[in-house]
This record gives sequence, structure tokens and C-alpha cells, in this order.
Amino acid sequence: MQHVRDAVFNLSMNQHKFSYRWFLKDGYPKDAHKSTVLTTFSCGGGSSMGYKLAGFDVIGCNEIDPEMMKLYEANHHPKYSYLEDIRTFKNRTDLPEEFYKLDVLDGSPPCSVFSIAGQREDAWGKEKKFREGQAEQTLDDLFFEFIDLAKKLQPKTIIAENVRGLLFGNAKGYMLEIMNKFSEAGYNAQLFLLNAATMGVPQARERIFIIGKRKDLTLPQLKLSFNELPIPFYEIKTDGTGAKRLTGKELMLWKKRKRGDLTLSDVNTRQFNKRSMFTHRFIYNDKVLRTIIAGDHNMLFTEPRMLSSEEYILGSTFPLDYNFLSMKVPYIVGMSVPPIMMAQVAQNVYYQWLRII
Repeated sequence: MQHVRDAVFNLSMNQHKFSYRWFLKDGYPKDAHKSTVLTTFSCGGGSSMGYKLAGFDVIGCNEIDPEMMKLYEANHHPKYSYLEDIRTFKNRTDLPEEFYKLDVLDGSPPCSVFSIAGQREDAWGKEKKFREGQAEQTLDDLFFEFIDLAKKLQPKTIIAENVRGLLFGNAKGYMLEIMNKFSEAGYNAQLFLLNAATMGVPQARERIFIIGKRKDLTLPQLKLSFNELPIPFYEIKTDGTGAKRLTGKELMLWKKRKRGDLTLSDVNTRQFNKRSMFTHRFIYNDKVLRTIIAGDHNMLFTEPRMLSSEEYILGSTFPLDYNFLSMKVPYIVGMSVPPIMMAQVAQNVYYQWLRII
């Protein structure tokens, strides 16, 4: 078995396991193993597409946001979908029998209160209402609601993704509590900090993954190591059709840029001693695209424009024919797990764990 696993995972350094240029219309692997997944906090389905690329069968989703659910259903056509707070969902007594036989319970709880770029501690314990208009929620306890659901359903494995901010400052206390709660729920969980740029994604996106196995299953420790060659921006660069052109203050500062500047704030500080516009980030042709965030503030160093929609899609490894409905592309891909990032993780979970159960 080991030599088969080595053949699957030890590809040469100049290859990528998954293509970042792909289409929904082409379908998913026909020789899929069909391990079952229930995804929570499903958003636009970035993680769901990753599981499907790795051969899994995503049988259901749970999402609180009605606009996101429309997006998910338009692109994924789930067998089961639940538009409601996970607090309501976890207490249901009418869940399908399939949900109690899952191979994977997946979830990416909303994470803005833990982001190192956000308000962090000031936002903990406070209700937040997203722009799509769903009910207000406190965000820092959603991980524990997810764990309660795992305790109820008892899937073979759990995979949870979140921002790396959980590893820093006072958030480390939350992280320790999360790991303890997984243990109490019956899971041996491992924590990984992964960078999408090493996983065949044309984007430098660091995220933590908490991956657990049910304690009654005799399984080895999971090993995750990704060393695929980085994909610089010039490989996904387009002619810029439809991209927003820089004007006004943005254009004025862009013209005063210097090689090495990371944001317009660097220029603004140098020229006017003002530290603002730090979210307006420069993208260099010879470097990997920086982490895509929900706002459209990524600008080319070589051209006075923002990224085009196609560049956002390629950089996030979404399919080129994904139906964004009326939603803005940067917002959706910035909120989502890159499908190929999840495909890499899911494939390892299958080959190292699920295949041998």
C-alpha cells in the first residue's frame, strides 16, 4: 500500500496535481471513490468543489445567508440543503440517516473576528450582521457549534479551516479550547498551518486546518507536506478586460510607486507622511498573487488597474464557468477556500485515512 501512496503523492516538482484552469461543465472525476461529505458554513462552495475534485460526494450543505445559498444551489445542486443558523441545524431531529454515516464533516466558521487584519479582541462576543442581511450572530463561538454538530453526527473525520490569526495573541486561548472540545467530542485532532502557494494555487494564502479522526478508528497520524512549484502572477495575467482602471488619488499615488512597495500606504507615507490605503496592495508579475480578500483593492504594479474578474477566478482556482449570479467576484473568492487547496487536503485524508478504514 505504501508504494501506491508514494506513487500518488510524490509527483515531480514541475507538475501540479490539479489544474487551476478548469470548468464545471467538464464534470468531476468519473472514477471518484464517493466518500461522503456534509459541508457547513458552505458559502459559495469553494471547499465543496475541492472535495469533488478529489473524488468525494458532497451530499449536503448548511448556510445561514440566503444569497450565498442561492449561489451554492446554482452551482452545486445539493441533495440536501439547509438555510439556517448552525445552532438551529445542529438541533434538528429530522436529519437524513446519511448524515449519521459521514466520512467527513466539513466547516469553515466565519473568521473575521480572529483575522490579524481585523478588529480581533474588540469584536469578540459581539453580534455581527453581514451585508447580505441574514440574522445577527456572534462569531467567536461558531467553532463550538460546529463541534457540537460533530459530536451529534459522529463522522469518521472532521476537517475545519480558518484564518491563521487563531494562532496569535489572545486567540491562542480559543485555539486551545477548540482542540480540547474536539477531544471531548470524541476526536483526535491535528492542527496544520498551510500555504496555498505550495499546493498548486496561484495565490499565497495561509490558513489553518484542524483535521480530526474519530477516536475509535485505528489510524496513523496524518502527514501533510506540499512542495509544488509556486505559480507567479504572470501565468494567470490576462489582458485586463473589464478590470477597474485607477483614477484620482489611487492613480496619483500609483505613478509615484517604487519597486518593493507593498501597498499604496507605502507610497502615501513616503510622499505625504500619511499611513492610509494599506489595503490597496500591489501585485507583481514575478511573484505569487497575495492573499485575496473580499474587497477589490488589488492593483497591478505594472499597469494602472485592479485585477480583472478572470484573474481573481484563476488566482482562487474557482472554475472559469462558475455562476456568480449578482455577487461580486472578489467578495465570493475572497470569502472562500480555494478549491484546489481543499482538494489537496481532502485527497491526503482519503489516501492516508479513509481508504484504509
